Amino acid sequence: MLPLPEFELGAWNAWLLMGPSLLLMLFSVRLFGEKRAPAASMRLSKTKLSFCLVSKFIYFAAVIYSVFLPLKLNTMWFYAGLPIALVGLVGSGMTTLSWVKTPAGEVVTRGIYRFSRHPMYVTEVLLLLGVSVASASWFFLLSPIIVGVGAVYFIRIEEVQCLGHYGAAYREYMDRTPRWIGIPKSEKRE
Repeated sequence: MLPLPEFELGAWNAWLLMGPSLLLMLFSVRLFGEKRAPAASMRLSKTKLSFCLVSKFIYFAAVIYSVFLPLKLNTMWFYAGLPIALVGLVGSGMTTLSWVKTPAGEVVTRGIYRFSRHPMYVTEVLLLLGVSVASASWFFLLSPIIVGVGAVYFIRIEEVQCLGHYGAAYREYMDRTPRWIGIPKSEKRE
């Protein structure tokens, strides 16, 4: 891994992995707009709010930088990072599919949402981490770190919103589903 960021335009650059992610995100924004929970009265400090916004900006900056970031083809970096990035990319697609299959007004609990209450953040960080490794870029590695920390704050906001909108149904979902990723707790039988 080089200490300075690489910058070259090429066909075999990280955009091959980041481009589909951006398309999924743009499609998701429209979809989430139709099914989104209303805003809740959660107040964040200016510092935390700024960090949340910076983390979103970093994601889009990473997508743009990926056009100029060469993948380290035929190296251990590439072979180690590619599966991580693909898990993130496929997970993003599964997240979007779960939203599509869930009727508006219901808590999304299908598919990958059975294993994580916030799979979009988990898969986004995995994709960025995989691209960082596949391109052997310390500079790009900052993106999953910043996006991951920003997700911690975004998740707090989203969970308050979902509790306010869905009430007991979301509380039950929270009780049985891990926040990040894991095996869901079995449902209580009465």
